[in-house]
Amino acid sequence: MASSWPLPENDPWSTPFAQLLMHHLELQPGDTVLDIAAGGGVPAFHLAEQVGPNGKVLAVDIHQGQVVRSRSIQGQHMPWLQFEVGDMRVLPPTLPRFNRITGNLSFMFFRPNRFEALKNLVQFLKPGGQIVLTFPSLGTFDSLWVRVDEEMKQRNLLKERGALVEYLEERPSANQAKQWLEELGLERVEVTEWPLEIFTGPGREFLEHPLLRGGFLDDIYECFEDQSLAHEFMEDLSQDVGRFTPLLAQRCAMSGFLPGQK
Repeated sequence: MASSWPLPENDPWSTPFAQLLMHHLELQPGDTVLDIAAGGGVPAFHLAEQVGPNGKVLAVDIHQGQVVRSRSIQGQHMPWLQFEVGDMRVLPPTLPRFNRITGNLSFMFFRPNRFEALKNLVQFLKPGGQIVLTFPSLGTFDSLWVRVDEEMKQRNLLKERGALVEYLEERPSANQAKQWLEELGLERVEVTEWPLEIFTGPGREFLEHPLLRGGFLDDIYECFEDQSLAHEFMEDLSQDVGRFTPLLAQRCAMSGFLPGQK
């Protein structure tokens, strides 16, 4: 039987990460799920369909606009799916415990203290429950960062280069994710990486690319105090995409189970 709420085929970023999440997630009808950083509902709608009316999915996102849009898409469908505004790093202690905790493209938002945020999240798992989080891990778009660093060095942009180094050192790695899950006492810990190629051409296509400008290119702009200089720098960089393409993202999924019976 075909799914009424499949992962969207037209989402080139959230869906590939959600596919990796679903690959690791052991989900049963009737399960209760906490989905953090739920965004536009990928994969919350799909999760709700999988658990069915005897289950429950609480999808939390910090942005009210995202929650309103998701509720609008949902309408009267699947009343066991609930979208709420909330910060996944400081969830209220009165929340119930869940069989599963999921977060698609969530782990990078755990900054500045990822381990503490992860520790706080795990406390909402039932014994035997599973957590699965996906994120673009260390190594994502490294060819771009190398090219940016080279250009900053050539132009003697010392302060901007220092800001870039700080950004790069802050990115989470697959090894860190594995270590933290194990430190929290989770079992059957598994962390995997699948590459994803992002295609772009030069000029406006690169600078306004919906995936790149939505986050990664903004991180370059933020290295500059002088935004006019940033725009000049990025304009020049955009004419040179052949030197840092193909662009490869590392889709990373981290999974672990809390000891005990479900």
